Amino acid sequence: MGGGKRKKDEGSDVEDGGRENKKSSKERMLPSMIKNKEKRSEVHAKLKHEKKKQKQKQAKARDAAIKRAIELGEEPPEKKVPRTIENTREADETVCRPDDEELFAGNDADEFSKVLKQEMTPKILITTNRFNSSRGPAFIQELLSVIPNAHYHKRGTYELKKIVEYAKKKDFTSIIVVHSNRREPDAMLIINLPDGPTAHFKLSKLVLRKDIKNHGNPTGHKPELVLNNFTTRLGHRVGRMIQSLFPQDPNFRGRRVATFHNQRDFIFFRHHRYIFETKEKKDDSKDKTAKGAKTKTSPQEKVIARLQECGPRFTLKLRSLQHGTFDSKGGEYEWVHKPEMDTSRRRFFL
Repeated sequence: MGGGKRKKDEGSDVEDGGRENKKSSKERMLPSMIKNKEKRSEVHAKLKHEKKKQKQKQAKARDAAIKRAIELGEEPPEKKVPRTIENTREADETVCRPDDEELFAGNDADEFSKVLKQEMTPKILITTNRFNSSRGPAFIQELLSVIPNAHYHKRGTYELKKIVEYAKKKDFTSIIVVHSNRREPDAMLIINLPDGPTAHFKLSKLVLRKDIKNHGNPTGHKPELVLNNFTTRLGHRVGRMIQSLFPQDPNFRGRRVATFHNQRDFIFFRHHRYIFETKEKKDDSKDKTAKGAKTKTSPQEKVIARLQECGPRFTLKLRSLQHGTFDSKGGEYEWVHKPEMDTSRRRFFL
């Protein structure tokens, strides 16, 4: 009798062990290993939900630790910085440092110094290539509203070198040429006058003002200019070229901001205006009376600041930087982007 019971117990242990092994194998099974589509989606959703709950739990624990440290007067735990392509970029010798005296000494003598020192007022000529597109004129019209003291001239059949000579005589400080292909603006040429340099950008992701939801209409005030993340010597030079297109005395009352944000060598342009709204904020205060405690709500005003996009929205990618004004045949180049330069995703030039 005892022997039979013992065998039975041993058999149940084996069964339990088999169940545990099956359970652990199911837990280890990846969604990609499941052939049934519905089951695979179900397992994937379950794993995603569990991962989200775990992240929320970790965030709550981190917030509680910070709160506890502040209450005790201790230093809060260090924030973990996520690894990104930007903060793991390859080391570059040309990255500008705050104590680089040679760089700042060169700023006083470069081609953009007269405009940036406000010795000259920026005056921009905007034109197109010979074969303009349907969206080209609309884009140029919006550029004229972004850049103060900018003037549009039709290209006609004139060569670009003749336009450069004409612009020099009329005291223009820069020329912007919007190039179009297949009815879409796809490149931009910025020529600094009178002696260059000339920057050639690829233009993409163009969104006109009318296509931006809840867009605002810009005023004629001079905008505040924001340049982000132009860290290398080449980036510093390109940043100063862009800066020389705008007046250096912004009218802050206009609440208008033009932003050129460099990220992974893509220059994202955005055009916003600040909006300040006054909203009522309810404040609960207890008014004690003889009968008991009553709650009164007295409205208070608070000011909320937000951004409204004015458009246009586009992205620039530097293709070349040429010495002097535009010369497609005999021009010398300071920098040219070549496919063989893209050896790593973590290598950036601006």
